[in-house]
Amino acid sequence: MLPPSRPALNTHFDAIVIGAGAAGMMCAARAGQRGLRVLLIDHYPKLGEKIRISGGGRCNFTNLNCKPENFLSQNPHFCRSALARYTPRDFVALVESHGIAYHEKTLGQLFCDDSATDIIDMLQKECASGNVEWLWPCAVGSVGSADGQFVVETDRGPVRARALVIASGGLTVPKIGATPFGYKVAEQFGLRVVPPRAALVPLSFDPETMNRFGDLAGISLDAEVSCHQGSFREALLLTHRGLSGPAILQVSSYWQSGSAKEPIHIDLLPDPAGREKLQAARESKAQFFNVLADVLPRRFAQAWCEANGLVTPAQQMNDRTWSEAIAQLRDWQVKPSGTLGYNKAEVTLGGVDTRDLSSKTMESTAVPGLYFVGEVVDVTGHLGGFNFQWAWSSAVAAAEAIAERPA
Repeated sequence: MLPPSRPALNTHFDAIVIGAGAAGMMCAARAGQRGLRVLLIDHYPKLGEKIRISGGGRCNFTNLNCKPENFLSQNPHFCRSALARYTPRDFVALVESHGIAYHEKTLGQLFCDDSATDIIDMLQKECASGNVEWLWPCAVGSVGSADGQFVVETDRGPVRARALVIASGGLTVPKIGATPFGYKVAEQFGLRVVPPRAALVPLSFDPETMNRFGDLAGISLDAEVSCHQGSFREALLLTHRGLSGPAILQVSSYWQSGSAKEPIHIDLLPDPAGREKLQAARESKAQFFNVLADVLPRRFAQAWCEANGLVTPAQQMNDRTWSEAIAQLRDWQVKPSGTLGYNKAEVTLGGVDTRDLSSKTMESTAVPGLYFVGEVVDVTGHLGGFNFQWAWSSAVAAAEAIAERPA
């Protein structure tokens, strides 16, 4: 059952949390359960919408293999403390305590058996257990501070608290309420912001590559895709605008972190058995693309051979040409023209600079009582439940810290 949308019972709280997504509800619930009077505010009329649409509607709520190495940040060690103190096993225990059925899909990814709304309902119940009060939907006009407290101006009037948690998320999927609110609050209080960019996002072809491969939409390949320090062996999907699929979404974050002029590297023959099969056909009288079609989708094999001038029988390729063809297949270099943007992205890369936050508490190092949790922070996980785990871990870190602050 949805929480009632009502004015706060009064205007003074121990903590105000802005943003009722995964991190916001988790933080509010945990702080409330520690005995704090907590107000949770969100402007969007549908609660937990990003949770609801995640994981194909079943919410990939964590990953059992979660490690700091699964996250990108300008400070790659920042996430260690929070992740160590609230682990995937801790969240699984919470899920189990609510009787939510779940399953492991692949590579440690956990999904609800039924629906992502199970996680939303669970978080609401946790908030109710902590007597969290709500202003929802409710627009926030401004945030300020006075007399050692934070003052939040809302369309229901001003509210005050000694601690303020910004859990407003990033810029992904603006149609479900994403805004730059959190970054603006950070900058208002003098915190630095790493420029945000779309991440875990499909990549678009440049015009030349589009002409060659743009009509192959729907073809899926097993590939190993790499860029900078990121390398992922998963499915690659050709689309009418470029490349998608898990491998591309994963590597897009690393491509975004570097120079836009650099290519991504695609190994189209990651399976040794496929390479052996291709080598066994070295003396075939068939066209090379027909030989290649034994290990790659036929339409793609033909388009790739035509793009690389390899329209010839396999047996007529000399050793150098053959070796160069294999090398090109193992390192197909694609220079994306860009991403498909925030509407198609899973998360936001960048955010509130971790140099200005405590890794233990998520509190601003210069503004006591001001906290940032979840996606709004410059910590971005890989695909597969890692970003939800960061939401849970960072939220709990902040909630525990607020509960331990002197009144």
